[in-house]
Amino acid sequence: MAVKISKQDALNYHSKGRPGKIEVVATKATKTQRDLALAYSPGVAEPCLEIAAVKEKVYDYTAKGNLVAVITNGTAVLGLGDIGPEASKPVMEGKGILFKIFADIDVFDIELNTKDIDEFVDVVKALEPTFGGINLEDIKSPDCFEIEYRLRKEMNIPVMHDDQHGTAIISAAALLNALELVKKDIQNIKVVVSGAGASALSCAQLYMDMGVQSENIVMLDRSGIIRVDRENLDDYKKPFATHRNINTLEEALQDADVFLGLSKGNIVSKEMVKKMGKNPIIFALANPDPEIPYDDALEARPDAIIATGRSDYPNQVNNALGFPFIFRGALDVRASEINEEMKLAAVRALANLAKKPVPDIVNLAYNEKSISFGKDYIIPKLIDPRLLTELSPAVAKAAIHSGVARRIITDWEEYANELSKRLGTDESILRVMVNKAKRDPKRVVFAEADTYKICKAAQIVRDEGIARPILLGSKKKIKEIIEQNKLDLQDLPIIDPRDPELENVRTEYGNYLFEKRKRKGLTCYESKKLMVERNYFGAMMVLNGEADALISGLTRNYAQTIRPGITNNRDGRRSR
Repeated sequence: MAVKISKQDALNYHSKGRPGKIEVVATKATKTQRDLALAYSPGVAEPCLEIAAVKEKVYDYTAKGNLVAVITNGTAVLGLGDIGPEASKPVMEGKGILFKIFADIDVFDIELNTKDIDEFVDVVKALEPTFGGINLEDIKSPDCFEIEYRLRKEMNIPVMHDDQHGTAIISAAALLNALELVKKDIQNIKVVVSGAGASALSCAQLYMDMGVQSENIVMLDRSGIIRVDRENLDDYKKPFATHRNINTLEEALQDADVFLGLSKGNIVSKEMVKKMGKNPIIFALANPDPEIPYDDALEARPDAIIATGRSDYPNQVNNALGFPFIFRGALDVRASEINEEMKLAAVRALANLAKKPVPDIVNLAYNEKSISFGKDYIIPKLIDPRLLTELSPAVAKAAIHSGVARRIITDWEEYANELSKRLGTDESILRVMVNKAKRDPKRVVFAEADTYKICKAAQIVRDEGIARPILLGSKKKIKEIIEQNKLDLQDLPIIDPRDPELENVRTEYGNYLFEKRKRKGLTCYESKKLMVERNYFGAMMVLNGEADALISGLTRNYAQTIRPGITNNRDGRRSR
């Protein structure tokens, strides 16, 4: 189930409390005067002198080695276009959060107010003393190609434009595994690429690096098939121009083995994919709507292996499977760049990880007994804790072997242990619990739904897809709260235990409670009377299988809230 977020929820999330999503936190003690003297003057002079004598010691005495700059000019923000540097800042802060939670990498986001390539390059180059790596983000094509090329050539720290290489690395890993499953040779496959932006061009180039033949690639942009006879073809698209006499996407898909979509939604029909070759591989990665809906593709071609950019279907191609772990490995060996060997190492590590037994924590999150390598699992899940300990060492090893590492790791087992310690378990366990809840949303009774806080909580639970709320209370009052606060709860069931139409239900519930508690002094009259109280009514819904859980306690004390829930059910178990 896709997460549903309202405009106001998004604005509140970013504005409430301290505006924005990030802050700077001290990593050393700062409680005493001595601490402050060590942190600043006069103690700070000693590491300064050490670094002045040997510049490489900046990694020993400062945060440089774990600090990445996420840099943009806001000219090509995903789904928003050229919105400028200020408007792109929330996206860059969000990117920083992903670096932190998945790889424990600190980030400063930098938004540059320039569209001039030379100026952009000069500014970023001047920042090299501060950062251990540069992540370029949301820069329009073709500027992004020249910017990344020049920075990689002129800087001595890792530089990567994730919009180009992130999707390429993840989809390449998925492609290798898909080809293995359908038993096709990468050198013989026919590939159709819909889209010719930074990501599509990088994907096509990486596929070629892995063995796809250039003459077997057909690429489309907004003007149609990119052919060699097209006039004014730029240098970035020329390598992918086809000599074939085809003019439409439908013609290109005839007998194709692979479709890679990085364009826009709903441009591929069932009839088109029916014309593809045996056991087609369909990567429809446009967001939020793929080039062909997952269910349509599967219905048209049950033999297909399908991936999308969405989390609610198998095989999500998500850049977060790559960039945090690639930079982690590059930073840890103080690499001077992220080269092709390191990218290919990430591809192979990601592909190989999908073939290994899946940890129980991942199976639990997806309510699966045993997720295993196959057409519905060709790339690892984002919550897999092994991503950090598998991809980062692979990237680090490739950096060492290709001669771009300035720090050599020899004890790889110890390095893997260090990586495991970097991330605590609380956040990962919470993500697992949320994912598990989303896979099988339970019916949850909210017993105090005539309050704004409870109604708002019910909306969040419903929008995030982790439960199916049932609201208890006065229908009139609850509907007023919904209308006054513009909550999106109109489709949720509202049950008033005092409703005259529920007299038979109250009688049934009361009789059951009486049978259970009559030897404790509860009379039949009293038990039926209790059923107008929401906590008792809600507890009986759970006991009778009409709901799975009950939430209460906002307006009642502990004893009043818990008492209805300790009544034994018919099987002798306690209600939840």
